[in-house]
Amino acid sequence: MDFDSLRARNPLTVTQRQARRGDFDDLPGAGEPLDLSDHDDPDWWIKRYLKRERLVSLPPSLQLRKDDAELDAELDAMSSERAARREVEDFNTRAVNARYQTPEGPPLITMPRDVEATLGAWAARRAARAEQARTHAEIATDSAPGTRRGGAA
Repeated sequence: MDFDSLRARNPLTVTQRQARRGDFDDLPGAGEPLDLSDHDDPDWWIKRYLKRERLVSLPPSLQLRKDDAELDAELDAMSSERAARREVEDFNTRAVNARYQTPEGPPLITMPRDVEATLGAWAARRAARAEQARTHAEIATDSAPGTRRGGAA
């Protein structure tokens, strides 16, 4: 290999060619100063990653509180009792396991849920939604042009 071919493969030369072509002109943060406020922090890279990706890392006790608050909405999105039961049992397993771990962060106050009571409430909400949908469908049918209730059109 001659010197010119080595020079052409040099990463610095390749980068300079890309810069001249404008390959780096529209990158996010172009022209903005670098944020070096956390340069002494050994975990700076993971904190920036979490911030950039909008990920949240909560202590187990807070994550369980959050999961408990969102559990009913997650159950309402499920169509089968088997899937809902599995989700409640998974939550209960995590709540019990958290009690056997060394506490991190705030105290753990989230208790496991009564599976049957939670599924009973889920079934009641599901029945209420079905009834509401049925009522809306009847109202829409009754108000449709050319239809009369209880008689021929």
